[in-house]
Amino acid sequence: MTHLRTTRTRARTMAPVLALAAAFLIPAVPDAVAAQAPAGAAGAPHGHGRATVLNVPRDYPTVQAAVDAVPEGNDRRVVVRIAPGTYREHVRIGKNKPYVSFEGTGRHRDDTVIVFNTPNGELKPDGTTVGSSGSATVLVEGHDFTARHLTFANDFDEAAVEISGEQALAVKTTGDRVTFTDTAFLGNQDTLMTDTPALTTKARVYIEDSYIEGDVDFIYGRATTVIERSVIKALSRGDAANNGYITAASTWKDNPYGILITRSRVISDAPAGTFHLGRPWHPSGNPDAVGQVLIRQTSLPAAVKASPWTDMSGFSWRDARFTEYRNTGPGSAVTADRPQMSPADAAQHEVGDYLAGDDAWAPHRARH
Repeated sequence: MTHLRTTRTRARTMAPVLALAAAFLIPAVPDAVAAQAPAGAAGAPHGHGRATVLNVPRDYPTVQAAVDAVPEGNDRRVVVRIAPGTYREHVRIGKNKPYVSFEGTGRHRDDTVIVFNTPNGELKPDGTTVGSSGSATVLVEGHDFTARHLTFANDFDEAAVEISGEQALAVKTTGDRVTFTDTAFLGNQDTLMTDTPALTTKARVYIEDSYIEGDVDFIYGRATTVIERSVIKALSRGDAANNGYITAASTWKDNPYGILITRSRVISDAPAGTFHLGRPWHPSGNPDAVGQVLIRQTSLPAAVKASPWTDMSGFSWRDARFTEYRNTGPGSAVTADRPQMSPADAAQHEVGDYLAGDDAWAPHRARH
């Protein structure tokens, strides 16, 4: 996003970097590797035939090398199994490579880390900036992508580098039917962007049993996004009055479903009454990007402000579609500036309503 913030003083320490080969030949995709997962992994009834399994680093020295080996236009599940280690690289899953799955094979999700440190404002050779897509450690454009049991991070050190454009994404998605299970997203500003190829195009993302942290607009974009049974950490910037914003939705005005955070827990190391639940993002001032956020049946910490929604770039939060429903915890007290969804409307804003689309996608009903 284009809005800057005060510099954070805490730098993140990542695990030791896994040594990667500088040059290599990409072997052919095996024809007869184990088909351990159904083609419609993570509840998506899409893809055909048996799944192909690619192993990193046993068969491919980097995660991107394994992705590069996936045939363009593939129509079956390709599972990239990633051994424990820290993979310092950018990873790009293009829109011509659907049905790709990442699976960490360690004991814990933080055993397998994909990380880089590019900020939004980094310059390209032509003098322009890399933007959100260029800063993202992992960019997912292909549909039916899944990830399980690993960590995505952007460890750009805001305190060490003076730059205009400190936003640094761990993950950006634009593909449809994207699922993350038991994953972690680590960053500060703009940690996780779930987006669509165009404002009027819909895309769905389901995140379950996961962990997301950041400080400014760190869950944002225009995709229909469900975050369920997860932990969201709002990091303190050391500000006595304003430590940041959890969400910044830019939902298309004709899409009734934007960001849903449900049955989750928000935690924070920020002082009481210093964190916003969100603000409305209108990219390029587009009035048709009318953010929709519902936070329901979620525990909120004392760090949440009594008036938790705020304006952005001249757009009033009151014109956005921001609501809560049956939240708990010290930060959930209802005030005049906290719209509450009615039970009747809440019945039309369940997880399945957000994800179903025109194809009855229901990854939340899958058994893992």
